[in-house]
Amino acid sequence: MSAVRRSLSLLGGASRSSSSLIGSSSSSSSPISSLISSSSIIGSSSLIGSSSLLGSSSPGLVLLSLSTDVFQNLALEEWIDAHLDLQKLRLLLLWRNRPSVVIGRHQNPWMEADLPVMRRAGVPLARRRSGGGAVYHDLGNLNATFFSSKQAYDRRRNLKVVTDALKRLRPQLDVRATERLDIVLNGHLKISGSASRLSRKSSYHHLTLLHSADRASLSSMLRPSCAGIHSNATPSVRSPVANLKFGLSAAPSLVDPSDDSAFPGVLAAAEDLRGWDWTFGKTPKFSVQTSLPGGGHLSLQVVSGRMEDVELSLLEDWIPERLIGALRDALSGEKFCRKHAAAALNARLLQGGGAQHRVKGLCDDIINALG
Repeated sequence: MSAVRRSLSLLGGASRSSSSLIGSSSSSSSPISSLISSSSIIGSSSLIGSSSLLGSSSPGLVLLSLSTDVFQNLALEEWIDAHLDLQKLRLLLLWRNRPSVVIGRHQNPWMEADLPVMRRAGVPLARRRSGGGAVYHDLGNLNATFFSSKQAYDRRRNLKVVTDALKRLRPQLDVRATERLDIVLNGHLKISGSASRLSRKSSYHHLTLLHSADRASLSSMLRPSCAGIHSNATPSVRSPVANLKFGLSAAPSLVDPSDDSAFPGVLAAAEDLRGWDWTFGKTPKFSVQTSLPGGGHLSLQVVSGRMEDVELSLLEDWIPERLIGALRDALSGEKFCRKHAAAALNARLLQGGGAQHRVKGLCDDIINALG
Protein backbone atom coordinates (compact mmCIF):
# COMPACT_ATOMS: atom_id res chain seq x y z
CA MET A 1 0.00 0.00 0.00
CA SER A 2 2.93 2.34 0.60
CA ALA A 3 3.70 2.39 -3.13
CA VAL A 4 0.14 3.53 -3.80
CA ARG A 5 0.37 6.28 -1.22
CA ARG A 6 3.61 7.49 -2.81
CA SER A 7 1.95 7.44 -6.21
CA LEU A 8 -1.08 9.35 -4.95
CA SER A 9 1.08 12.36 -4.37
CA LEU A 10 1.63 12.51 -8.12
CA LEU A 11 -2.02 13.45 -8.47
CA GLY A 12 -2.27 15.61 -5.37
CA GLY A 13 -4.27 12.98 -3.48
CA ALA A 14 -6.69 13.55 -0.63
CA SER A 15 -5.51 15.14 2.58
CA ARG A 16 -3.93 13.14 5.40
CA SER A 17 -6.97 13.63 7.57
CA SER A 18 -9.16 11.80 5.07
CA SER A 19 -8.84 8.14 5.99
CA SER A 20 -12.41 6.87 6.19
CA LEU A 21 -12.92 3.31 4.99
CA ILE A 22 -15.89 3.19 2.63
CA GLY A 23 -17.31 -0.21 1.92
CA SER A 24 -15.24 -2.08 4.54
CA SER A 25 -16.29 -4.13 7.52
CA SER A 26 -15.54 -1.17 9.76
CA SER A 27 -17.83 1.19 7.91
CA SER A 28 -21.56 1.64 8.00
CA SER A 29 -23.67 -0.98 6.28
CA SER A 30 -25.36 1.74 4.23
CA PRO A 31 -24.78 1.71 0.47
CA ILE A 32 -21.90 3.87 -0.70
CA SER A 33 -24.28 6.30 -2.36
CA SER A 34 -25.71 7.11 1.06
CA LEU A 35 -22.23 7.41 2.54
CA ILE A 36 -21.12 9.84 -0.13
CA SER A 37 -24.17 12.02 0.43
CA SER A 38 -23.79 11.93 4.22
CA SER A 39 -22.48 14.93 6.12
CA SER A 40 -19.44 13.01 7.35
CA ILE A 41 -18.20 12.54 3.81
CA ILE A 42 -19.35 15.82 2.32
CA GLY A 43 -17.77 17.66 5.23
CA SER A 44 -14.47 15.81 5.07
CA SER A 45 -11.23 17.01 3.58
CA SER A 46 -11.63 14.48 0.77
CA LEU A 47 -13.67 17.18 -0.94
CA ILE A 48 -11.65 19.42 -3.20
CA GLY A 49 -12.40 22.72 -4.84
CA SER A 50 -11.55 24.75 -7.92
CA SER A 51 -7.77 24.73 -7.49
CA SER A 52 -7.58 21.05 -6.61
CA LEU A 53 -7.16 17.67 -8.20
CA LEU A 54 -10.50 17.55 -9.97
CA GLY A 55 -10.10 21.03 -11.40
CA SER A 56 -13.71 22.02 -10.80
CA SER A 57 -15.71 24.14 -8.38
CA SER A 58 -18.27 21.33 -8.02
CA PRO A 59 -17.91 18.90 -5.08
CA GLY A 60 -15.38 16.14 -5.57
CA LEU A 61 -14.24 13.01 -3.80
CA VAL A 62 -11.03 10.99 -4.07
CA LEU A 63 -11.32 7.24 -3.44
CA LEU A 64 -8.70 4.49 -3.36
CA SER A 65 -9.72 0.88 -4.00
CA LEU A 66 -8.36 -1.67 -1.54
CA SER A 67 -8.65 -4.43 -4.15
CA THR A 68 -5.84 -5.40 -6.51
CA ASP A 69 -8.10 -7.70 -8.56
CA VAL A 70 -8.45 -6.30 -12.07
CA PHE A 71 -11.97 -7.65 -12.54
CA GLN A 72 -13.24 -6.22 -9.25
CA ASN A 73 -11.78 -2.81 -10.03
CA LEU A 74 -13.22 -2.71 -13.54
CA ALA A 75 -16.59 -3.75 -12.09
CA LEU A 76 -16.29 -1.01 -9.46
CA GLU A 77 -15.84 1.58 -12.21
CA GLU A 78 -19.04 0.39 -13.85
CA TRP A 79 -20.88 0.38 -10.51
CA ILE A 80 -19.93 3.98 -9.76
CA ASP A 81 -20.93 5.08 -13.26
CA ALA A 82 -24.29 3.30 -13.03
CA HIS A 83 -25.30 3.99 -9.42
CA LEU A 84 -23.97 7.39 -8.35
CA ASP A 85 -25.43 10.75 -9.35
CA LEU A 86 -22.53 12.36 -11.16
CA GLN A 87 -24.45 15.44 -12.27
CA LYS A 88 -23.24 17.43 -9.26
CA LEU A 89 -20.43 15.25 -7.92
CA ARG A 90 -17.00 14.82 -9.48
CA LEU A 91 -15.18 11.71 -8.33
CA LEU A 92 -11.68 10.34 -8.78
CA LEU A 93 -11.05 6.62 -8.22
CA LEU A 94 -7.46 5.45 -7.75
CA TRP A 95 -6.67 1.76 -8.09
CA ARG A 96 -3.91 -0.75 -8.73
CA ASN A 97 -3.98 -4.32 -10.00
CA ARG A 98 -1.83 -7.37 -9.59
CA PRO A 99 -0.11 -8.24 -12.90
CA SER A 100 -2.70 -8.35 -15.69
CA VAL A 101 -3.24 -7.28 -19.28
CA VAL A 102 -6.30 -5.17 -20.09
CA ILE A 103 -7.58 -4.72 -23.64
CA GLY A 104 -10.14 -2.29 -25.03
CA ARG A 105 -13.75 -3.20 -25.68
CA HIS A 106 -13.27 -3.55 -29.45
CA GLN A 107 -9.84 -5.22 -29.51
CA ASN A 108 -8.63 -8.66 -30.54
CA PRO A 109 -6.78 -10.38 -27.66
CA TRP A 110 -4.76 -12.63 -29.99
CA MET A 111 -3.39 -9.54 -31.75
CA GLU A 112 -2.69 -7.58 -28.56
CA ALA A 113 -1.36 -10.05 -25.99
CA ASP A 114 1.03 -12.99 -25.89
CA LEU A 115 -1.51 -15.38 -24.38
CA PRO A 116 0.86 -18.38 -23.98
CA VAL A 117 3.37 -16.22 -22.07
CA MET A 118 0.55 -14.88 -19.89
CA ARG A 119 -0.79 -18.37 -19.18
CA ARG A 120 2.64 -19.61 -18.09
CA ALA A 121 3.04 -16.58 -15.81
CA GLY A 122 -0.49 -16.87 -14.40
CA VAL A 123 -1.37 -13.37 -15.62
CA PRO A 124 -5.08 -12.84 -16.44
CA LEU A 125 -6.50 -11.06 -19.46
CA ALA A 126 -9.36 -8.60 -18.99
CA ARG A 127 -11.55 -6.78 -21.52
CA ARG A 128 -12.79 -3.45 -20.22
CA ARG A 129 -16.03 -1.72 -21.20
CA SER A 130 -14.27 1.34 -22.65
CA GLY A 131 -12.42 1.56 -25.95
CA GLY A 132 -8.74 2.28 -26.45
CA GLY A 133 -5.67 0.08 -26.57
CA ALA A 134 -4.07 -2.71 -24.58
CA VAL A 135 -2.18 -1.96 -21.36
CA TYR A 136 -0.14 -3.91 -18.84
CA HIS A 137 -0.98 -3.43 -15.16
CA ASP A 138 0.97 -4.36 -12.06
CA LEU A 139 1.43 -2.91 -8.59
CA GLY A 140 3.92 -0.41 -10.01
CA ASN A 141 1.21 1.17 -12.14
CA LEU A 142 -1.39 3.57 -10.76
CA ASN A 143 -4.79 3.75 -12.47
CA ALA A 144 -6.91 6.88 -12.12
CA THR A 145 -10.54 7.16 -13.21
CA PHE A 146 -12.17 10.60 -13.49
CA PHE A 147 -15.98 10.42 -13.19
CA SER A 148 -18.24 13.33 -14.13
CA SER A 149 -21.45 14.20 -15.89
CA LYS A 150 -21.44 13.74 -19.64
CA GLN A 151 -21.63 17.51 -20.02
CA ALA A 152 -18.48 18.00 -17.92
CA TYR A 153 -16.49 15.33 -19.80
CA ASP A 154 -13.10 16.75 -20.78
CA ARG A 155 -10.15 14.39 -21.26
CA ARG A 156 -7.67 17.18 -21.94
CA ARG A 157 -8.56 18.91 -18.71
CA ASN A 158 -8.06 15.66 -16.79
CA LEU A 159 -4.66 15.13 -18.38
CA LYS A 160 -3.71 18.71 -17.53
CA VAL A 161 -4.59 17.99 -13.91
CA VAL A 162 -2.11 15.10 -13.95
CA THR A 163 0.69 16.91 -15.78
CA ASP A 164 0.29 20.01 -13.60
CA ALA A 165 0.48 17.85 -10.46
CA LEU A 166 3.65 16.19 -11.74
CA LYS A 167 5.24 19.53 -12.54
CA ARG A 168 4.39 20.92 -9.12
CA LEU A 169 6.20 18.01 -7.52
CA ARG A 170 9.15 18.04 -9.92
CA PRO A 171 9.30 21.34 -11.85
CA GLN A 172 12.17 20.06 -13.99
CA LEU A 173 10.06 17.23 -15.44
CA ASP A 174 9.25 17.53 -19.14
CA VAL A 175 5.78 15.94 -19.17
CA ARG A 176 3.00 16.81 -21.58
CA ALA A 177 -0.19 15.47 -23.13
CA THR A 178 -0.04 14.39 -26.78
CA GLU A 179 -2.58 14.68 -29.56
CA ARG A 180 -3.43 11.02 -28.92
CA LEU A 181 -4.22 11.94 -25.31
CA ASP A 182 -1.26 10.06 -23.86
CA ILE A 183 1.20 11.63 -21.43
CA VAL A 184 4.85 11.49 -22.45
CA LEU A 185 8.12 12.19 -20.68
CA ASN A 186 10.91 14.03 -22.51
CA GLY A 187 8.81 14.25 -25.64
CA HIS A 188 8.64 10.56 -26.54
CA LEU A 189 8.57 8.19 -23.53
CA LYS A 190 5.00 7.22 -22.74
CA ILE A 191 4.14 7.21 -19.03
CA SER A 192 0.35 7.27 -19.33
CA GLY A 193 -2.33 6.06 -21.74
CA SER A 194 -6.04 6.67 -21.40
CA ALA A 195 -9.49 5.62 -22.58
CA SER A 196 -13.03 6.68 -21.80
CA ARG A 197 -16.67 5.75 -21.87
CA LEU A 198 -19.69 8.02 -22.22
CA SER A 199 -23.11 6.96 -20.96
CA ARG A 200 -26.43 8.75 -21.44
CA LYS A 201 -25.81 11.23 -18.60
CA SER A 202 -22.42 10.36 -17.15
CA SER A 203 -18.86 9.71 -18.27
CA TYR A 204 -15.60 8.34 -17.05
CA HIS A 205 -12.05 8.74 -18.28
CA HIS A 206 -9.43 6.36 -16.97
CA LEU A 207 -5.68 6.50 -17.37
CA THR A 208 -2.58 4.59 -16.37
CA LEU A 209 0.45 6.15 -14.73
CA LEU A 210 3.63 4.08 -14.81
CA HIS A 211 5.23 4.49 -11.41
CA SER A 212 7.57 1.50 -11.08
CA ALA A 213 6.04 -1.07 -13.44
CA ASP A 214 7.89 -4.19 -14.59
CA ARG A 215 8.81 -3.05 -18.09
CA ALA A 216 10.23 -6.45 -19.04
CA SER A 217 6.85 -8.10 -18.38
CA LEU A 218 5.09 -5.24 -20.14
CA SER A 219 7.09 -5.71 -23.33
CA SER A 220 6.92 -9.52 -23.27
CA MET A 221 3.14 -9.66 -22.86
CA LEU A 222 2.00 -6.80 -25.08
CA ARG A 223 2.75 -8.53 -28.37
CA PRO A 224 0.70 -10.75 -30.71
CA SER A 225 0.26 -14.43 -29.92
CA CYS A 226 -1.10 -15.59 -33.28
CA ALA A 227 0.25 -14.99 -36.79
CA GLY A 228 -1.84 -14.48 -39.91
CA ILE A 229 -4.78 -12.62 -38.32
CA HIS A 230 -6.84 -10.28 -40.51
CA SER A 231 -9.20 -8.12 -38.46
CA ASN A 232 -10.92 -4.74 -38.25
CA ALA A 233 -10.54 -4.71 -34.47
CA THR A 234 -9.02 -1.60 -32.91
CA PRO A 235 -5.21 -1.99 -32.90
CA SER A 236 -2.96 -0.67 -30.16
CA VAL A 237 -0.25 1.85 -30.99
CA ARG A 238 3.08 0.66 -29.57
CA SER A 239 5.15 3.28 -27.77
CA PRO A 240 8.39 3.31 -25.76
CA VAL A 241 7.60 3.69 -22.06
CA ALA A 242 9.23 5.00 -18.90
CA ASN A 243 8.47 4.89 -15.16
CA LEU A 244 8.03 7.68 -12.63
CA LYS A 245 8.83 7.19 -8.95
CA PHE A 246 8.51 9.60 -6.05
CA GLY A 247 8.83 9.28 -2.29
CA LEU A 248 5.89 11.31 -0.97
CA SER A 249 2.68 10.07 0.61
CA ALA A 250 -1.00 10.92 0.95
CA ALA A 251 -4.08 9.25 2.42
CA PRO A 252 -7.30 9.03 0.36
CA SER A 253 -10.67 7.61 1.36
CA LEU A 254 -10.56 3.83 1.01
CA VAL A 255 -13.17 1.62 -0.66
CA ASP A 256 -13.47 -2.16 -0.81
CA PRO A 257 -15.23 -3.42 -3.97
CA SER A 258 -15.41 -6.94 -2.52
CA ASP A 259 -17.91 -5.68 0.09
CA ASP A 260 -21.18 -6.64 -1.57
CA SER A 261 -23.24 -4.79 1.04
CA ALA A 262 -21.65 -1.48 0.03
CA PHE A 263 -21.45 -2.25 -3.69
CA PRO A 264 -24.35 -4.61 -4.46
CA GLY A 265 -23.70 -6.57 -7.64
CA VAL A 266 -20.02 -5.68 -8.07
CA LEU A 267 -18.78 -9.22 -7.38
CA ALA A 268 -21.27 -10.69 -9.86
CA ALA A 269 -20.23 -8.09 -12.44
CA ALA A 270 -16.58 -8.97 -11.81
CA GLU A 271 -17.33 -12.62 -12.55
CA ASP A 272 -18.99 -11.61 -15.83
CA LEU A 273 -15.87 -9.66 -16.79
CA ARG A 274 -13.75 -12.69 -15.84
CA GLY A 275 -15.71 -15.04 -18.10
CA TRP A 276 -14.61 -16.36 -21.50
CA ASP A 277 -17.78 -15.13 -23.21
CA TRP A 278 -16.91 -11.50 -22.47
CA THR A 279 -13.12 -11.61 -22.65
CA PHE A 280 -12.82 -13.66 -25.85
CA GLY A 281 -16.36 -14.11 -27.14
CA LYS A 282 -16.82 -10.36 -27.69
CA THR A 283 -13.85 -10.16 -30.07
CA PRO A 284 -14.88 -8.63 -33.42
CA LYS A 285 -15.03 -11.16 -36.26
CA PHE A 286 -11.64 -11.97 -37.77
CA SER A 287 -9.93 -14.48 -40.04
CA VAL A 288 -6.72 -16.47 -39.79
CA GLN A 289 -4.61 -17.60 -42.72
CA THR A 290 -1.33 -19.24 -41.86
CA SER A 291 1.13 -21.78 -43.19
CA LEU A 292 1.86 -24.95 -41.24
CA PRO A 293 5.41 -26.26 -40.68
CA GLY A 294 4.77 -29.43 -42.68
CA GLY A 295 3.86 -27.51 -45.82
CA GLY A 296 0.12 -27.23 -45.28
CA HIS A 297 -2.15 -24.21 -45.02
CA LEU A 298 -4.84 -23.38 -42.47
CA SER A 299 -7.54 -20.76 -42.92
CA LEU A 300 -10.62 -20.09 -40.83
CA GLN A 301 -13.05 -17.46 -39.62
CA VAL A 302 -13.55 -16.66 -35.95
CA VAL A 303 -17.00 -15.39 -35.00
CA SER A 304 -17.85 -14.68 -31.34
CA GLY A 305 -14.61 -16.40 -30.43
CA ARG A 306 -15.48 -19.68 -32.21
CA MET A 307 -14.02 -21.18 -35.36
CA GLU A 308 -16.03 -21.36 -38.58
CA ASP A 309 -15.35 -22.08 -42.27
CA VAL A 310 -12.25 -24.10 -41.46
CA GLU A 311 -10.12 -24.97 -44.48
CA LEU A 312 -7.11 -27.28 -44.20
CA SER A 313 -4.94 -28.17 -47.18
CA LEU A 314 -1.73 -30.20 -47.46
CA LEU A 315 0.87 -30.18 -50.22
CA GLU A 316 1.02 -33.96 -50.36
CA ASP A 317 -1.53 -36.73 -49.89
CA TRP A 318 0.21 -38.19 -46.84
CA ILE A 319 -3.00 -38.13 -44.79
CA PRO A 320 -6.28 -39.54 -46.15
CA GLU A 321 -8.81 -36.91 -47.20
CA ARG A 322 -11.40 -38.35 -44.81
CA LEU A 323 -9.10 -37.60 -41.88
CA ILE A 324 -8.48 -34.06 -43.09
CA GLY A 325 -12.24 -33.61 -43.27
CA ALA A 326 -12.59 -35.05 -39.78
CA LEU A 327 -10.06 -32.55 -38.43
CA ARG A 328 -11.89 -29.66 -40.12
CA ASP A 329 -15.15 -30.83 -38.60
CA ALA A 330 -13.52 -31.20 -35.18
CA LEU A 331 -12.44 -27.56 -35.18
CA SER A 332 -15.68 -26.10 -36.51
CA GLY A 333 -17.71 -24.51 -33.71
CA GLU A 334 -14.94 -24.89 -31.12
CA LYS A 335 -13.49 -21.96 -29.19
CA PHE A 336 -10.45 -20.36 -30.82
CA CYS A 337 -8.25 -21.64 -28.04
CA ARG A 338 -5.35 -24.08 -27.87
CA LYS A 339 -6.88 -26.05 -25.01
CA HIS A 340 -10.24 -26.61 -26.69
CA ALA A 341 -8.72 -27.21 -30.12
CA ALA A 342 -6.35 -29.79 -28.64
CA ALA A 343 -9.20 -31.64 -26.94
CA ALA A 344 -11.26 -31.69 -30.14
CA LEU A 345 -8.37 -32.78 -32.36
CA ASN A 346 -7.08 -35.42 -29.97
CA ALA A 347 -10.51 -37.00 -29.94
CA ARG A 348 -10.10 -37.61 -33.69
CA LEU A 349 -6.64 -39.17 -33.43
CA LEU A 350 -8.16 -42.59 -32.79
CA GLN A 351 -9.54 -42.44 -36.33
CA GLY A 352 -6.05 -42.12 -37.75
CA GLY A 353 -5.36 -45.82 -38.10
CA GLY A 354 -1.93 -46.38 -39.60
CA ALA A 355 -1.55 -42.62 -40.18
CA GLN A 356 -2.11 -41.79 -36.53
CA HIS A 357 1.48 -40.66 -35.93
CA ARG A 358 1.38 -38.29 -38.89
CA VAL A 359 -2.07 -37.01 -37.88
CA LYS A 360 -0.76 -36.21 -34.40
CA GLY A 361 2.06 -34.17 -35.90
CA LEU A 362 -0.44 -32.24 -38.00
CA CYS A 363 -2.69 -31.68 -34.98
CA ASP A 364 0.25 -30.28 -33.02
CA ASP A 365 1.04 -27.89 -35.88
CA ILE A 366 -2.58 -26.69 -35.96
CA ILE A 367 -2.71 -26.18 -32.19
CA ASN A 368 0.53 -24.20 -32.20
CA ALA A 369 -0.80 -22.00 -35.01
CA LEU A 370 -3.75 -20.89 -32.87
CA GLY A 371 -1.61 -18.91 -30.41
